[in-house]
Amino acid sequence: MNLLQQHFPAFTPAQLRLFQQLEAEFRVINEQVNLVSRADMDNFTERHVLHSLGLAKVVQFPKGSAVLDVGTGGGLPGLPLAIAFPEVHFHLVDSIGKKIRAVQFLAGALGLDNVTAEHTRAEQLRPKYDFVVSRAVARLATFHPWIAHLFKPKGLRESGLYCLKGGDLTEEIAESGLVATVTDLAQFFPEEFYETKKVVFVPANSRVR
Repeated sequence: MNLLQQHFPAFTPAQLRLFQQLEAEFRVINEQVNLVSRADMDNFTERHVLHSLGLAKVVQFPKGSAVLDVGTGGGLPGLPLAIAFPEVHFHLVDSIGKKIRAVQFLAGALGLDNVTAEHTRAEQLRPKYDFVVSRAVARLATFHPWIAHLFKPKGLRESGLYCLKGGDLTEEIAESGLVATVTDLAQFFPEEFYETKKVVFVPANSRVR
């Protein structure tokens, strides 16, 4: 049993094949566009795919909902989440054109028709979303103002920002003035890599204190 089957036994054979294909395609494109380090490429499933899917341990995106992935880089966490939630639409954005072109290629190669990838900044977006996700993009005090206007006015109860972060976040959360809930991924993933990894949730209607 591989790592993904172990932690997500409900994944179908088709989904598991897509995750395998993602790694294979990612490995090829990473040689041309440096999306992750070579050492990380050797641990791609554990350090990147599983880490992205940590969000799925904290929130279940409902069918038909819209998720924005800000600063997606090489499509993380957006592409693994799009495989995990095929009936949810994912909009992946990054300010670096070559990275978004790589993501567009990957989404096309995997046939992920629930993904759009765009070369833009979050501050310039006009659509509204149920959820915003990110992976170690910026400190909350900097990041939250970029996306605070992007939530649907009548969102779902669990709508909000879900950030993948690491380390002690006490100071960062205090600095932001936001009401945030922190979940340790170590409670789901026993691998050493996850000892300090966390998901930070800031509700969509959160305002700086």
